[in-house]
Amino acid sequence: MELVAGCYEQVLFGFAIHPEPDAGDDHEEQKWTPVADFTHHAHTASLSAVAVNSRFVVTGSKDETIHIYDMKKKIDHGALVHHNGTITCLKFYGNRHLISGAEDGLICVWDAKKWECLKSIKAHKGHVTFLSIHPSGKLALSVGTDKTLRTWNLVEGRSAFIKNIKQNAHIVEWSPRGEKYIVVILNKIDVYQLDTASVSGTITNEKRISSVTFLSESVLAVAGDEEVVRFFDCDSLMCLCEFKAHENRIKDMFSFEVPEHHVVITASSDGFIKMWKLKQDKKVPPSLLCEVKTNARLTCLGVWLDRVTDTQESLPSAAEPSPVSKEQSKINKKEAGDVVQEEKKQSIHNAKKCDLTGDSNKPTKGNTSVSTKKRKMVEMLEKKKRKKKKI
Repeated sequence: MELVAGCYEQVLFGFAIHPEPDAGDDHEEQKWTPVADFTHHAHTASLSAVAVNSRFVVTGSKDETIHIYDMKKKIDHGALVHHNGTITCLKFYGNRHLISGAEDGLICVWDAKKWECLKSIKAHKGHVTFLSIHPSGKLALSVGTDKTLRTWNLVEGRSAFIKNIKQNAHIVEWSPRGEKYIVVILNKIDVYQLDTASVSGTITNEKRISSVTFLSESVLAVAGDEEVVRFFDCDSLMCLCEFKAHENRIKDMFSFEVPEHHVVITASSDGFIKMWKLKQDKKVPPSLLCEVKTNARLTCLGVWLDRVTDTQESLPSAAEPSPVSKEQSKINKKEAGDVVQEEKKQSIHNAKKCDLTGDSNKPTKGNTSVSTKKRKMVEMLEKKKRKKKKI
């Protein structure tokens, strides 16, 4: 089990977590042991998003790139440079597809084997602020700064429904079974039912919400610009419990299940990452399993489990998005595949320089000259093509 977290200081941290055997709910002193595994400094600006599948960790940044890390080999696998603007959200579906959103208003569907862009959709007039994939892989939801909530048919790769909302939403999330979804605007959470596509209720948090994660089909963990995490019931809209998790505002949360454990992870501006063991009764606050001090301003996190965690390997066979036009495909290959291939050759040579296997907890700057030059070349080519199109 590997805990990964990004920060403002441009670094991706990796911590190997060694769980202790479960001694039962009565044993409150159970602790897990975190060990610093790697630090990697591939981006040239702060990290803004992270996603994980059974092989790779991908990170998005304000430097407009998506970096790919091979967790099996502990090497940099390359970069994707299709977007213009900060990468705002990254979501894997199984082990075959990655979906990205950015401030350029695009949603891109990537083949996570060949690392080619299968589909590039102009999703929002403003920024794409968040996206979420339905458990079936057939639908996706996105919100943007154009004050719309959009439903995407991933089978056909097109917009299925557009809902105008009064304000800019910054989070949207499906429930585990996909029977409901939530939309977050500032400190309010609108709960929608899939069958009616209408709001069944609204949850109000005390401060602006920064992160949410479903603990079950009806229980939602909510964190915001404060030190407290709250568990809400999406049906009754009542707060089940709250507990102080950090000394500063919480930036991101993640939840997952392993045998005998249901875990919530929190990352804060105070530099700490904490792992909490949930109780069966969600009215009871969770117990602390372990904590890690990074001395960094954390922004995003995820968990890599050294096994296949997804029952669905890819989008439904009929749902694989149709390739983009031949001309665009050539651009995508130049922007994505070629960069990956170039850096893949360099990755083994650079692995030691990047300190991917060291135990140092300090940010270490890897040799990124190849990727930086490649990005600049691609950007120049893209600008020339845009000028030609305008002419």
